[in-house]
This record gives sequence, C-alpha cells and structure tokens, in this order.
Amino acid sequence: MSQLITDTGFVADDWTNGFRDWEGVTSSAFASDAGYGLDVPNTVGAEQIKPYFNQVAIIRIDFPSSADGRGFTIARHLRLLGFGGRLRAHGHLLADQYTMARRCGFDEVEISDDLAARQPQEQWLFRADWQSHDYQARLRQRG
Repeated sequence: MSQLITDTGFVADDWTNGFRDWEGVTSSAFASDAGYGLDVPNTVGAEQIKPYFNQVAIIRIDFPSSADGRGFTIARHLRLLGFGGRLRAHGHLLADQYTMARRCGFDEVEISDDLAARQPQEQWLFRADWQSHDYQARLRQRG
C-alpha cells in the first residue's frame, strides 16, 4: 500500500485508472489511447515523454532513492515543455524534499506506508507552505 501527500497532508488517492509502464507505452501498443497514467523511471528524459502529452493524464516519476534527484529535473523539464497534467513523485522521498518537489512541478508525492509511518503527516505539512521563503523569487524581485 501507499500514502498520497498533497499540500493538505495525507489524502485518499483519487486516481483509479492505474498506471502503464513506460516500456509498454513506447512500444506503440497504446498509440490511440488517451487519459492513462504513465509510470516513468528516472532515467527517461522529458523530451522522450513529450510526444505523449496529449494522451497522458498523470505521470508518475520514480524516485528509487531519496539521494537521487533526477526525478526533480525531469519534472521541471516536463513543466517547461508545457505538460499541464498531474505529476506525481513516487518512491523514496523524504518530507524534507516536499518543498523541492512542489517547486519543480510535482502536484503530489506517493510514498510507502512504511515510510509514512516514519514520517507522519505533520512533517509533510510543515513543508506544505512551499511558495513561501523562496529565495529565487526574492532575488527576482530585487532585480
């Protein structure tokens, strides 16, 4: 099982359509489908995902380790390329990384129940005000 986290804390997952594996989608078996969820490893570049923007409703990017930040880069690039659907970080993220996840373009974070037990909702909510204290915004205002 897993726990979904948004700016309001731990929430029920409202995505019920499941996720398709990246390798299966790129094989063109689903070329005419639309509105599906896509599981993407953190080794895939945003440019590779771009051709599927009109078909995908939600992209879930894997974080195999909390020390591996490639998923943040992918999310940021997807947003810069114009992806407007849901972006979900999935895997080994820490509450301390929630602010970065939101600033990079993720809408939500999905972690295991075991990880959620070690990092309760209060730790995630403490970082839910991710738009405040943004040093980059402060620097842009000075310019």
